[in-house]
Amino acid sequence: MPNLTLTPSQALDLDALAVLLKHGAQVELSIEARERINHCRQYLDAKLAGNDQLFYGINTGFGSLCNIGISDEDIAQLQYNLVTSHAVGTGDAVPPEVVRIMLLLKVRSLSYGYSAVRETVVQRLLDFYNHNLFPVVFELGSLGASGDLAPLAHLSLPLIGLGECWYEGKRITGAEMLQKNGWTPLQFQAKEALALLNGTQFSTAYAVWSLMEGRRLSRIAHLNAAIGYDAFDCRLSPLDARIHNIRPHAGQGASAATVRRWLEGSEISQSEKNNVQDPYAFRCVPQVHGASLDAMAHVNSVIMTEVNSVTDNPNVFPDDDLILSGGNFHAQPIALALDYLAIALAELGSISERRVYQLIGGQRGLPPFLTDDPGLHSGYMIAQYTAASIVSQNKGLCTPASVDSIVSCNGQEDHVSMAANAGTKARRVVLNLERLLAIEFMVAVQALEYRRPKHSSEAIENVVVQYRAVVPRLGADRVLHYDLEKTIQFLKTLPLAF
Repeated sequence: MPNLTLTPSQALDLDALAVLLKHGAQVELSIEARERINHCRQYLDAKLAGNDQLFYGINTGFGSLCNIGISDEDIAQLQYNLVTSHAVGTGDAVPPEVVRIMLLLKVRSLSYGYSAVRETVVQRLLDFYNHNLFPVVFELGSLGASGDLAPLAHLSLPLIGLGECWYEGKRITGAEMLQKNGWTPLQFQAKEALALLNGTQFSTAYAVWSLMEGRRLSRIAHLNAAIGYDAFDCRLSPLDARIHNIRPHAGQGASAATVRRWLEGSEISQSEKNNVQDPYAFRCVPQVHGASLDAMAHVNSVIMTEVNSVTDNPNVFPDDDLILSGGNFHAQPIALALDYLAIALAELGSISERRVYQLIGGQRGLPPFLTDDPGLHSGYMIAQYTAASIVSQNKGLCTPASVDSIVSCNGQEDHVSMAANAGTKARRVVLNLERLLAIEFMVAVQALEYRRPKHSSEAIENVVVQYRAVVPRLGADRVLHYDLEKTIQFLKTLPLAF
């Protein structure tokens, strides 16, 4: 894959990010980005030369200390102190794949040339990204208001030889990392540390990761639903396009069309049915899955706007001779979007568990718990228990973080978004959804095979053949944990036709 050149005039979209992160292409700054970064920095240096005016965070203290002026000789120390004092993260380490996104998003925000950092600072962040050197960041510590301060402080520590980094799968000190690469620690100048710590890149990175994974999992959810349609011997009428044309939600129509494509040519689907209607978990797949698709489309719009934005403070406008203090670091748009995304994805898991429940219930010619000898063998009985427990946990995780606010910084930061908590919760919902869909897939394929000698569509039968090469049909009881883990991995790498 060719390198990605970050250009202020060209927006990134989720597809481009997904391809970039999957294939590991190198990232570089465009000439336009470099010119804008340098132009802004030169303006700030000239503005500060011989000027006694106070500019927040540039030659003043931070937060409620914003009215305390800092002398010229102490500005570098001020920036160093900012990074070290704000690195108060705790809890689990953020997964390196999320930190990778944080690095890219921070570079993206700084590349617009409104943050007054030197090009060397932005390039060092890119060096980290391109060399797969990911600072150790911690999950807990951000209020999502003055930016993701604590996480971004930990992201910045290795730039000055402090903190830790992931290096070839191991944690090493920031000083060791710089030494291994022959780099000297940066010495931050006016505004630079503040530009690094202000911003929503922690919360937004979680949103990007969750959205990309959510999109993948929604495709698996539709495959599962299609297999379940034939396994439970459902009617095709709920998928008829005419139904959805008279209630034209985009996601609903797209969902019905996807399941129809999976079932095209299915012998089971075309056979005569004995039941007039099917349970909602099958009949209302387009309405439920479709609502989640629409929610993800909205979240995508919000998140990609944020990805292509400047979110530090103050903002420097060299062509207007202005330094403006505002609130672009406030992550309220991200907090609301993440809460919405978590709910939408949890619903895909909720209806998935209901389909599992129907399939193991001994209805429509299927044996209880999908085992050949019920009683002696329990089959998939406890798989549904596991699914139910995960669904219940997701309900708790979907309690909105964005409705909370705790005053901080002596009242200066009196309303906060809690987007970081929304982000870490959303990721857990995504991981839970992945497990729920793997349980459903495992159960649905077993149920489908009780419809033999009739067959489903060619597309579905091809997936079944691939899966059975990894996880054999369940005859006698065995430890299903291993089947589930193999199923999760199988679905991670399964190329989906629709």
